[in-house]
Amino acid sequence: MKKVAIIMGSDSDWPVVKGACEQLRQFGIPFEAHILSAHRTPIQAAEFARNARVNGFGVLICAAGMAAHLAGAFAGNSTLPVIGIPMKGGAMDGLDALLATVQMPSGIPVATVAIGGAKNAAVLAAQILAVSDDDLARKLDEAREEMALQIAKKEEKLQAELNA
Repeated sequence: MKKVAIIMGSDSDWPVVKGACEQLRQFGIPFEAHILSAHRTPIQAAEFARNARVNGFGVLICAAGMAAHLAGAFAGNSTLPVIGIPMKGGAMDGLDALLATVQMPSGIPVATVAIGGAKNAAVLAAQILAVSDDDLARKLDEAREEMALQIAKKEEKLQAELNA
């Protein structure tokens, strides 16, 4: 199975990014997490992105706030799928990061999840990898079934309370 790379622009992103790591663990997807900056370590970031495919990665997840150019920098240096996680913070409380992540030039796409949406980034990475992995696709189906069961239980509890 291909690995997922999770790249943070700063260690301050780690409390949110941990959610992606946990989700990948639950699906049994190997991953690495690194701190690289599009602005402060541009050479290292570009090198990582350019070599990601040959180093066994299948999807790149990039979390960054404020200027949030990390996902775009990785997408510009790799043809692997890139998923951006805009991080909350700064003067615009994450809106600037969301816009910087989602507004990419034609030909250099970045799939973008919600501000702080680390878990969904991991699920999307799993869905991308599951295109060629039936076992992983089965795990995703099971996770969806479990979510549906949880909602059904909550609905049952609500109805019981309303009818009491």
